Amino acid sequence: MSLKDNAHVFPYCPFCRAGMGVRLEGGTERPACPECGFVQYLNPAPGAAVIIRRGKKVCLVQRKFEPKKGMWTLPTGFMEWNEDAPLAAAREALEETGLVVKITRLHSVESGLLPPDIPVLVVFFQGKETGGQMVAGDDAAAVGFFDLDDLPGPIAFASHLKTLNSLGKEIL
Repeated sequence: MSLKDNAHVFPYCPFCRAGMGVRLEGGTERPACPECGFVQYLNPAPGAAVIIRRGKKVCLVQRKFEPKKGMWTLPTGFMEWNEDAPLAAAREALEETGLVVKITRLHSVESGLLPPDIPVLVVFFQGKETGGQMVAGDDAAAVGFFDLDDLPGPIAFASHLKTLNSLGKEIL
């Protein structure tokens, strides 16, 4: 997609209101203001997810809203400006599943796309259930623990499917 076709590019500079142009910055064409020099970086939105296990079963959440309504994911959400990735993952687990989770380790970091066109970077953690009561909350239609060889479907995002597939390899 060219910059002129990207709906996320500012048409006007947020500082001086001049029409935005394009400038080569760091080897990449970026939206830039020809008047004041402001450069708009089109960075991915950071998210955090947690893998919660009960033996060989993994916790999944059914999405209540678009995008991908009715499909399944690991408990996941966007980071807030004032929290780090492990805190975001634990918060999202509590909001979506009712489970209190202690983050135990980093699992992986995956890039993806949130429809229609928002690039995301998801940090996947492993976590240990320490309390709470499982209940679908927040933006979840349902929540449950599923065998890796009998997951509900479909899985909403490629990054989640890749992560779930990696869990099957860990068990072997």
